[in-house]
Amino acid sequence: MRYFSFIILFFIVATGAASAQTSSQAVHERNKEIARNFYQDLWFSSNTDKYALYVADVFTAHDIGERKNSVEPAIRQKEIADFFWNNGELSGSIDYQIAEGDLVATRWHATFEPETLFGKLALRKTDFYIINVFRIKDGKIVEFWNHRHDIDTSQTDKFLFKGLGIGLLIALIPAFYAFSLRRKLKRA
Repeated sequence: MRYFSFIILFFIVATGAASAQTSSQAVHERNKEIARNFYQDLWFSSNTDKYALYVADVFTAHDIGERKNSVEPAIRQKEIADFFWNNGELSGSIDYQIAEGDLVATRWHATFEPETLFGKLALRKTDFYIINVFRIKDGKIVEFWNHRHDIDTSQTDKFLFKGLGIGLLIALIPAFYAFSLRRKLKRA
């Protein structure tokens, strides 16, 4: 009888664990699908009006610069995607996704083909690779970590020109001072 009770108890525990794992896998798959559809509509096709299907009314962005730990309205994601779509064509695909709990990590890449003068001058043809991590709550993205690989994109140009400008400014200050001293020496 003890042996029989042990088997029944084992069966109940195993069934409960399998059910919990299946439920967890279903949540992971649903969250991965939300992320996939977000990329498909906003970045791989120009369906940016669908942003509200995927992003909570307000979300937290963890990015570089001004967007570090910023709280933003959902429409910001549409505005970013529209900026690219208004200046050219985007295409891309998802390389892989990993889900754990309420987090989905996606590694994806895209190609931007500029079509406007601004796009051709400022953005250029660019292949970019990104890893995003989304925290999803109640079927919407509520937190967004953005890890871009900008080293091979036109994004690095802004740092080049900023550094060049600062360097020139620093070099011009002593040059102007030297010219003013030279004038004083000529007069003397």
